[in-house]
Amino acid sequence: MTETHFYLLTFPSVSLSQVEVYSVTVDCTVTSRFAHTVMTSKAFNKANSSQEILFEVELPKTAFITNFSMEIEGQVYVGEVKEKEKAKKQYEKAVSSGQTAGLVKASGRKMEKFSVSVNIAAESNVTFVLTYEELLQRKLGRYELLTRVKPKTLVQDFQIVTNIYEPQGISYVDAHATFLSNELLPLVEKTVTDRKAHISFSPTMEQQRKCPGCDGTLIDGDFIVSYDVKREKNLGDIQIVNGYFVHFFAPELPKLPKNVVFVIDISGSMSGRKIVQTREAMLAILQQVHEDDHFAIILFDSVIETWKDSLTKATKENITEAMDYIRRINSRGMTNVNDAVLKAVNMLVKDRQMERLPERSADMIILLTDGMPNEGKYSNIGKIQENVRTAIGGNMSLYCLGFGNDVDYSFLDVMSRQNKGLARRIFEASDAVVQLQGFYDEVASPLLLEVDMHYPDNAVDSLTTSHFSQLFNGTEIVVAGHLMDNDLDNFLVEVVGQGLEEDFRVQGQVSAADWDVFYPDEEYIFGDFTERLWAYLTIQQLLEKSKSGTPDEKANTTAKALDMSLQYSFVTPLTSMVVTKPETEDSTSSPLIADKLTEGTWRKQTYNYIPAQSYPRHYQPAPTYFVDGDPHFMIELPDRGDALCFNINDKPGTIFNLVRDSNSGILVNGEIIGDKKTPPDGKINTYFWRFGIVHQTLGVRLEVSTEDISLFQDGKWVKLHWSDAASIKGSNVDLLVTKDRSLTVTLRDSVKFVILLHKVWKKHPYHRDYLGFYTLDSHLLSPGVHGLLGQFYHGINYEVADLHPGKVPEKPDATMYVKGQELNVTRGWQRDFRGDVKNGENVPCWFIHNNGTGLIDGHVTDYIVSGLFKSV
Repeated sequence: MTETHFYLLTFPSVSLSQVEVYSVTVDCTVTSRFAHTVMTSKAFNKANSSQEILFEVELPKTAFITNFSMEIEGQVYVGEVKEKEKAKKQYEKAVSSGQTAGLVKASGRKMEKFSVSVNIAAESNVTFVLTYEELLQRKLGRYELLTRVKPKTLVQDFQIVTNIYEPQGISYVDAHATFLSNELLPLVEKTVTDRKAHISFSPTMEQQRKCPGCDGTLIDGDFIVSYDVKREKNLGDIQIVNGYFVHFFAPELPKLPKNVVFVIDISGSMSGRKIVQTREAMLAILQQVHEDDHFAIILFDSVIETWKDSLTKATKENITEAMDYIRRINSRGMTNVNDAVLKAVNMLVKDRQMERLPERSADMIILLTDGMPNEGKYSNIGKIQENVRTAIGGNMSLYCLGFGNDVDYSFLDVMSRQNKGLARRIFEASDAVVQLQGFYDEVASPLLLEVDMHYPDNAVDSLTTSHFSQLFNGTEIVVAGHLMDNDLDNFLVEVVGQGLEEDFRVQGQVSAADWDVFYPDEEYIFGDFTERLWAYLTIQQLLEKSKSGTPDEKANTTAKALDMSLQYSFVTPLTSMVVTKPETEDSTSSPLIADKLTEGTWRKQTYNYIPAQSYPRHYQPAPTYFVDGDPHFMIELPDRGDALCFNINDKPGTIFNLVRDSNSGILVNGEIIGDKKTPPDGKINTYFWRFGIVHQTLGVRLEVSTEDISLFQDGKWVKLHWSDAASIKGSNVDLLVTKDRSLTVTLRDSVKFVILLHKVWKKHPYHRDYLGFYTLDSHLLSPGVHGLLGQFYHGINYEVADLHPGKVPEKPDATMYVKGQELNVTRGWQRDFRGDVKNGENVPCWFIHNNGTGLIDGHVTDYIVSGLFKSV
């Protein structure tokens, strides 16, 4: 769904009569479900003095802003998408100069607010242009574009134009609005051909008036365009443009029966309106349960209560009995989510084992809760997620509905995604019953289970997600990727899944639609839309993956999402758009910053800036500690949105202790190596080229060099080579080698390390291959851990003040207060190579000079050891 709420108004100090809004246009082009929307507003300051003018738009949460510009008296100010830290620097610079800067954002149910104000001189014009893009999602058999229009005043030139291009063919198009009267209805013009639809709405100023002679406007509400496409083949439809393809799959199939356990929170916080609405929604949902389905009801507070001990077939008699049971529920004690969900899992598992359920049917759990887990053996949300994931084991889907403002939505979101489901927030409002029913409608009719989309390995790369746990009636699977060499001769597509009575399998050779033939006069519209659709979908999926998984998986997916956000100029939760406001008589230039909100931050109704790396809770990475490069030590502290770094300089051959935890018996040492010979600049670079890792308790010894990897465990040595991809799963240690790139070391019930291999041109006159060392899951080590890296695993307290110019203009100096000392530090950056082992990603940090003196305990020589497996 695309939602836009568009109006322009002034600050309270400015009368609307002093500002003439003479043009408001919304121009949306949908090309194979990918919507590109441009919103333009033009205003004139009629006053004899400068005025602040506010431009405000609501756009869908699922959309990414791609551009924003302002034209003031012929001068255009264009936004630029930047990594959050860089955007923050511009913002802080403006604030420190006494300027006001910021772009206020707020979020509602389905949209987020974009608003910006600028000072406009007397009798001057301003034009605002906002562009955003999104992939429309099919729900309940249709795609929807919803434009919320609230111009607040009569507008000389007001128009909404939508052009839809669907090579599959358009099956129907509908357009209506909440504010359309009998007089305005004929103004909606709709032209539909086989593969194109054009919808426009352009009322004159007189037609906009609430009444003859008055200034009030009728235009206040939602303008909605809905449509669907023709579907003739079970294989689906594939579009190919400029080397990128997108595959849409939505077959017409009989519905699978489902086995659903409703798990309902009746704790004290659900009292009053919430429990009344829950009862109403459940009564309506039970009436929709199909007679071939099986269902169960579990109520929970501190006590777990079941309607019946097993799932029940949805006969009329059983539905009536269940509705009577629901009518009697009331709220009471605490919230034991852990045991309630595990009870639901056990019911489904037991009924499967007893063969009480149809073999080909979908198992699902729908959890409704409004609060934090606070009762039972496990109230820690991480432990609950682990327990549920282990119990489900990938064999069923978990859908979580978070009721109200106080629910920990991030907890539910991650838990759902870990178990083939999704989460939704149910807003406390009069339509909560409709919201609950609507969610059930979406998941009520599964068509296929375990759907796999297969494409030839030698024909495509850069695929988006191609495995889907379930496909529901009225929805659509979308997969995109890059087509190598535009080779259509080899492009055989196969879709497999589990259907109602038998396995589903369909395959076929792809033939690409000829866009020039379908749309001979409009080739200019399409261009790179398939590539941008692919990028949009990839970024969305990377952001979802960054919410769950191991810390290194989260870090890798976040890094990739950031790189792509910058490459394609998308404002995502990892980037910001910066627009420098023009200087006026009353103020100097100051940047405006547009940030992307997520569901986890929607309650923060207004704010000026989310600091870099202090990501919304969904995307907050774990602290990472690493050494890479020359050798550069880095301590990333995402909870502070900051990082510390220092270099270690010593002669080649020196071995340093990096990690030492005597309680667990873990030891990590590293040996440095120098350049082959002195470079022309006279500076010898040193790098780590060999690491020794010991876990005495587990009996593990690992030696990693730029040449090979040797593991000693269970009384024998195993050697691996960087040139081969390999995986070893042992009783005490797991190794995963990504060919010529990285080694992941996972010690049982303990810390995880990632070692990166940096390969240098063999004939390079100076440099050699070297290694980078990254620590993940460091919180699992004991409080006594130490070493050049280990001493920071449990945090570091410091303050930074007195920011002042340094030797290099873009690298200011400051005073750091740490461990009772005052240090002069410099703002710089080091590179994190996890996402891109060749180029790395710049990470801003406070650089501590002189081998980290003052930051590390003691002196750097205290960490030198005599052997690769020796203690200090």
